[in-house]
Amino acid sequence: MTDFAIGDIQGCYDRLKDVLGKVDFSPSRDRLWVAGDLINRGPSSLETLRYIESLGDSAVVVLGNHDLHLLAVVLGGHAPKRKDTLAEILNAPDRDKLVNWLRQQNLCVHDAERNLMMAHAGVPHIWSVEQALARAREVEDVIRGKHAQEYFAHMYGNKPECWGEKLGGMDRWRVITNYFTRMRFIAKDGRLELTAKESAGSAPKGFAPWFEFPRPDDLRVIFGHWAAIEGKTGIDRFIALDTGCVWGGALTMMNLDSGEKIHCDC
Repeated sequence: MTDFAIGDIQGCYDRLKDVLGKVDFSPSRDRLWVAGDLINRGPSSLETLRYIESLGDSAVVVLGNHDLHLLAVVLGGHAPKRKDTLAEILNAPDRDKLVNWLRQQNLCVHDAERNLMMAHAGVPHIWSVEQALARAREVEDVIRGKHAQEYFAHMYGNKPECWGEKLGGMDRWRVITNYFTRMRFIAKDGRLELTAKESAGSAPKGFAPWFEFPRPDDLRVIFGHWAAIEGKTGIDRFIALDTGCVWGGALTMMNLDSGEKIHCDC
């Protein structure tokens, strides 16, 4: 069995099949780790979502901001955005099945044997592995439970800017969500800067890319979300897999055991 991790697919189903074909991927033998943003902005979001769901236990999936956006449209009463490509999913006969499956996915996953964590935007340096997992589980329980509609109705927003143990309710859920699915630049004290989306070298004053702050452990992190850094962090243990397929870049997949990266031009 081989485990592969892949960056933001965003509905680019044909390119997904192309890159899987390059390694002769078989769900009966292999597993695909998906670093979030399965859907949206690309041409084939419905096909992509159906395919990943069909993999069953052969897919290890974390939620990205675009995946949460679909849930916010369906469950939270938000309108689709002008550039969204979600109409096929929203009108599909199996929409509810796919939405319910998406709600069961995690915000982060941890492979202790590999000393590896995967989260769509990354893992902030202010949290240990145990703290990150516990905070992710809090929000995952909300997404799956009776407060899901409330959560998705009020999910969007840049406040609070920073984690605090005393936070409660929607403020707590929102900041946890932002760390795992929207984070790029962060301050030493954990404050998020969520408006800047450019390359790592364009950090606003007082902030830096989240992966440049030292952690108290040697955790390896796989993430997507940040196409502008073109898959480069400069730090081997922080592995960026979003190489901008939906923007005409490439779809990147990595063999988790050998470290080999496989690309498909988009």
